[in-house]
Amino acid sequence: MPQRTHDVREVFNALRWIVRAGASWRMLPHDFPPWETVYQQTRRWIAAGVFEAMVHGLRALMRLASGYRPEPSAAILDSRTLRSSPESGHRAGYDGAKRKKGSKVHAAVDTLGYPLALHVTPADEQDRAQVKELAEAVQEATGESVELAYVDRGYTGEDPAEAAEEHSTRLEAIKRPEAKRGFVLLPRRWVVERDFAWVSRFRRLVKDYERLPATVAGGCTSSLSHASSSTERSPYSGRVHNTL
Repeated sequence: MPQRTHDVREVFNALRWIVRAGASWRMLPHDFPPWETVYQQTRRWIAAGVFEAMVHGLRALMRLASGYRPEPSAAILDSRTLRSSPESGHRAGYDGAKRKKGSKVHAAVDTLGYPLALHVTPADEQDRAQVKELAEAVQEATGESVELAYVDRGYTGEDPAEAAEEHSTRLEAIKRPEAKRGFVLLPRRWVVERDFAWVSRFRRLVKDYERLPATVAGGCTSSLSHASSSTERSPYSGRVHNTL
């Protein structure tokens, strides 16, 4: 078996640089391993589920450190639409609500914001149609400990409720107050919105620059784990601040 010629940590650092800086693979600086090596190793990691295993282990450790049980009993579901690029245009869909053509990232996080499940679809796919896949992935990741999932009105209806019930999960919709306009901080749901805001700091994930949806999902998963673990809790306000 041939020996590695590049340190794996340096390959991972190169991947983090690409996702954070928003550069293309071929623009990787020369003080990192060659871009071909980084890309090929990233594809291997994605295929092997390395990023998912990493975030699940990190989530359990961070929850224990915060005084919680390692596996959550509640989750939060939401989605984020990314505009397409020439590389991803062939699989893009049009999101009429957001008025964007591109891809939609469907995510489930626990009540602290740590990732549980994530997958990517064309933007014209409905949120409620993803409940079954997300609920199944969440229960697989947590050992079927999740009993409740907080959602918005995009997940309401009999079909998503039944899909969640198949995996022993009850959906609870957090509705926006009708009398209020502009930005409103919604209970529970603000956690996943905060996570999406943190991910938008990684410039490679501001738009969908990838040919394969699995690459988008891998980048989002690794970035969410990095963003969620790079936090400090203020001793004065009790709020969590990102230290990226």
